[in-house]
Amino acid sequence: MQKPALPLADITVVSIEQAIAAPLASRHLADWGARVIKIERPGPGDFARGYDTAMDGLSSQFVWTNRSKESLALDIKDPQGQDTLEALLANADVFIQNLAPGAAKRQGLDAQSLVERFPQLIACDISGYGSGGPYSDKKAYDLLVQCETGFLSINGTEETPSKCGLAIADIATGMYALNGILMGLHQRARTGRGMAFEVSLFDALTEWMSYPAYYTRGRGEPVPRSGARHATIAPYGPFATGDGKTVFFGIQNEREWQSFCTTVLGDASLATDARYVTNSLRLANRDALERGITERFAAWSSDEVLARLDRAAIANGKMNDVEALLEHPQLVERQRYRSVETERGAMDMFLPAVTIAGVEPVMGAVPAVGQHTESILAELEAKKKSQGSAA
Repeated sequence: MQKPALPLADITVVSIEQAIAAPLASRHLADWGARVIKIERPGPGDFARGYDTAMDGLSSQFVWTNRSKESLALDIKDPQGQDTLEALLANADVFIQNLAPGAAKRQGLDAQSLVERFPQLIACDISGYGSGGPYSDKKAYDLLVQCETGFLSINGTEETPSKCGLAIADIATGMYALNGILMGLHQRARTGRGMAFEVSLFDALTEWMSYPAYYTRGRGEPVPRSGARHATIAPYGPFATGDGKTVFFGIQNEREWQSFCTTVLGDASLATDARYVTNSLRLANRDALERGITERFAAWSSDEVLARLDRAAIANGKMNDVEALLEHPQLVERQRYRSVETERGAMDMFLPAVTIAGVEPVMGAVPAVGQHTESILAELEAKKKSQGSAA
């Protein structure tokens, strides 16, 4: 039986990329069959290769965002390098760049200029703050954008604002870039026209900040920092159990609140306690409510509490660390790892989040700097000769 074709098997992507946002977008395309040619600086390559040495000398962040790609070491400021890039773009479907502010425009590599030259192209500019406005020429990194968008002001404990432990501005930007690319490919399939668009870290994280922004505008005060608790829903967060462990659960509506009181706590009268009959009242009286719940939970182990929550159909979770995630039964039993080759040997990596029945994502090797330079240049030379003889 013939395997189903990968959804993006006929798509070629050229990406001048570094760090996380652009490489993450192109890697998601590569996962589903797109050919991704990653252009890197000769020598050191993408500076994300040096972020850490956690994976047998390789950067964990680079390995995460760069599997299944071909690496072309190219000086795009050199005339020969520019000719090579032009030849690649003439046959590409998608172009992505996240060069420093203004650099792409100066070299004619911004999305709008490229689509004018190559009308079939879906071209994406990724920047820190977008075009126009007083911050358009300002360099941006993930944590700095978390600061500028107000994310730190709502994250952390009451005493201490905290950054997110993940590069959420980069991740959000990469996923919006992916979204725009897929929209562009769909538009081209209907109209034959390419598309130029831009995504910025600031705009991407601003979208993610919509709820606290609208809450603040509506209430005239910000969402409070609440540590591991939910800022506006109660009970929702961590609770200690009798064996010294911590479980999390959340109540989303009044039906769940009644089920929690009756089935988990065994106290139906609590559901109609005047202090707790709505979420707003539970939030206003949260300290007393949480003390009462913790007192009840002290009689049970964490496993008993989780079993009671499951019986009541109350969403819950364990407070795992990252080591526990790596061995999580939901990953292991569903075989959500694949072995991926790197220049330091094979390493297990998570499958992409999208699952398509009967279709296996690519999960190809993570390239060394310039690993495919000779083969790509030879391919372009052969194509040039072929076109010359045909003429």
